[in-house]
Amino acid sequence: MGSARLNRPVSFQAALLAPLAVAIGLALALQPVGMAGALLATPLGPGRALLTPIFPLGARLILAPLQTLIATEAPIALPLDIGQLALIAALGIWLAHRLARRERLLAVAWSPVLLPVVVFVLATGLTAFSAYSLGAWLNEWLKWVQVLLLIVVVLHAGQGERWRWLVFGLALAGAANALIGLYEFFGGSGALHLLINDRFFRAFGTFGQPNPFGGFMGLLAPLVLCTTLSHALALWRDWRMQRLRLPGVLWTLFYAGASGLIVVGVFISWSRGAWLGFAAAMAAVVFALPRRLWQSIALVATLAALVGGLWLAGRLPASVVARVSSATQELFAFDDVRGVDITPENYAVVERLAHWQAALNMARAHPWLGVGFGNYEIAYADFRLMNWKFPLGHAHNYYL
Repeated sequence: MGSARLNRPVSFQAALLAPLAVAIGLALALQPVGMAGALLATPLGPGRALLTPIFPLGARLILAPLQTLIATEAPIALPLDIGQLALIAALGIWLAHRLARRERLLAVAWSPVLLPVVVFVLATGLTAFSAYSLGAWLNEWLKWVQVLLLIVVVLHAGQGERWRWLVFGLALAGAANALIGLYEFFGGSGALHLLINDRFFRAFGTFGQPNPFGGFMGLLAPLVLCTTLSHALALWRDWRMQRLRLPGVLWTLFYAGASGLIVVGVFISWSRGAWLGFAAAMAAVVFALPRRLWQSIALVATLAALVGGLWLAGRLPASVVARVSSATQELFAFDDVRGVDITPENYAVVERLAHWQAALNMARAHPWLGVGFGNYEIAYADFRLMNWKFPLGHAHNYYL
């Protein structure tokens, strides 16, 4: 898409309604299911939703991060988690929207993003033939089919200028969750098992666990940072041409504030995976920004040298350095842990390595198709190490 299209904001007056939409979504999420259904049955619910698939997608952005909160606090058990229910609603409204406009249902907008997901879905589908449990395989495989369907819906719903609302919704949802994370980081959670340096607490937002919270923040951060850069460049151009307008200033301030909150959210999750993933994502973004290859290489090399210099000079926070160093030690010091003495200090590391070793045993026994997608927990008893009786649900390593 061209630079002019990228930098042309949607109506600011319309965007002022977004906080109201977030408040309504939160209120509905905390209502009993019957009451929420009655409220959504009003003309405002389906009437507005059928106008555009953006509405249910925006609602899903608000509701999906609340999955753990709703599951634990809702007075009625839902048949599916709230994210899946919101996805079903989005798919239904998308289909109704296409039928109402007499569009072909099988006419899918193509994007390079689809190719790796399609290949992954097909490859993991083959593991059904070696699965210990077809039910467990199907449950995990359908999650990725949902991802594929969601990409298709977003490609259609975000055509034209409508994609801006999806970016805005993502930024708003991420910033709101980061604010909750900050409250938890400064003691709001009181969870002693998440204590950092006897002072702070690992943030987990509405996810219940720090790692998925950090992953959510890490996925959003590059997108929102790039959006901030886009609006800042547009604002700079308008200022030079002496046509500065209030909506442009406010949009830039909003995305800058959201970027700051989300990046902080990555770090206060204290998730090494989120940190490393965010660093890799930002390296890719920085590499893609310049128009010439040599400029990309020079820019990434300069940033790497800067970070490396700060690391070697001891200018980075010691707690952060220790946290990242422990991740590299786990990665490069992998060995047979069956004879390792388990202590409180090394328990977390040895536990993870033991589950990696169990996963490697599965790979050796089933080198072609594995034990079946999503079947790690079921197959674990046949491949576990002696001192590690219980599986963690997964190998803490997606490749394994």
